[in-house]
Amino acid sequence: ELKQSLAFNGSAEQTPEGLSLRIPELCEMLDSIANQVVQLKTSMQSITEQWRVYDEAYAEVSLKTTRYLYCINQCKPSVLSLEALKNQIKTYQ
Repeated sequence: ELKQSLAFNGSAEQTPEGLSLRIPELCEMLDSIANQVVQLKTSMQSITEQWRVYDEAYAEVSLKTTRYLYCINQCKPSVLSLEALKNQIKTYQ
């Protein structure tokens, strides 16, 4: 918007008086842009913090899931039923 305004008025009022009338409008646009940048920074900080919390929670859940799967695999009963033992022998043969 600022570039369009400058390009449009660049061909028109080139007198010092004409340009001095544009200065307050340009300052207002600059202030608006600065405010938008501040809002964007604040929004991005909030989003970044939410992603950090998500990453920490995901890492914790992933670690616990891995531990539980390991425990399940390691904690199988050492005594098998006769039928299960026969099936395991067939599988190995």
